[in-house]
Amino acid sequence: MRKLQLILILFLFGQVASASEVNVYTSRHYDSDDALYEEFTAETGIQVNIISGKGSALLERLKAEGDNSPADIFFTVDAGNLWRVQKENLFQSISSKKVLDVVPSNLRGPNDEWTAIAKRARVIFYNPKNVSADEILDLSYEDLADSNWKGRIVIRSSSNMYNQSLVASLIANLGEEKTESWAKKLVSNFARTPQGNDRSQIIAVANGEADIAVANSYYIGIMLSGAAGEEQLNAAKKVKMLFPNQDDRGAHINISGAGILKNAPNPENANLFLEFLLSKKVQKSMVDNSFEYPILKGILPSDEIASFGLNFKQDQTSVKDFGELNPAAVRLMDRSGWK
Repeated sequence: MRKLQLILILFLFGQVASASEVNVYTSRHYDSDDALYEEFTAETGIQVNIISGKGSALLERLKAEGDNSPADIFFTVDAGNLWRVQKENLFQSISSKKVLDVVPSNLRGPNDEWTAIAKRARVIFYNPKNVSADEILDLSYEDLADSNWKGRIVIRSSSNMYNQSLVASLIANLGEEKTESWAKKLVSNFARTPQGNDRSQIIAVANGEADIAVANSYYIGIMLSGAAGEEQLNAAKKVKMLFPNQDDRGAHINISGAGILKNAPNPENANLFLEFLLSKKVQKSMVDNSFEYPILKGILPSDEIASFGLNFKQDQTSVKDFGELNPAAVRLMDRSGWK
């Protein structure tokens, strides 16, 4: 970590100038990623220079830097964020055949300008003490609009990209009119005004403040690992995770992903970096530390995540749709009263 900080300082002051480097702008905040970057350098001799920040801030930085940007890779979470970068015409197509061969087309961006690196499911959490087996049998996202759930559901705000992408996926599958009707009924079932992050929703269910939470799967892995402290560990032990829509299209799947910038000074190194992230060894390391799901077949998720089941049905809706339908999703959520 100290080595990476030194590299970052040198990079910021313009003192790192080598053909054997790759410059990564990332909004991912996992210490385990730093260890992977060091491993890439050890294997290839290519130095990884990191600029870290929120996705929106990094996008504004890229736009301000223009043609002179030193960035090779933009690495972030949620397809909607990758789409925003692509909309600004800041990506180039990925040329690595290895990457394109292992990542399914529904997990890549238009013109192969970005690719999934890991998957995450947006799923349902419930407290078995407060929710009966009959109530959650064959539960779907659509079912959360039923009056049976009135005053029982917690979820993040409409400004959250994860929720915007979930709504975009519903628009892709149900159409805008049906999705808007669903959203209005869902809002009427909220146990409280949306507040907090995904872990806050899970904790609310564990504490009996609500019966159902919608949140990303990897958060329960973080909580069960003990990394977030004893309070969150105890809360996680009280809830169960359910994969919605197993009788039809499957659970909503989003991604962590990356693309190569249009003006990347080191495009060959950037393609090698993406290949590295999609190697078996790195995929296993990532899912064990970030609690996401792997892209590669044959790689098992972490023990914490695997405990909820391995063979669930995953929605195959293209992640491209989450970005393209994002404006419609945001307007729809506003009309529905989703704060």
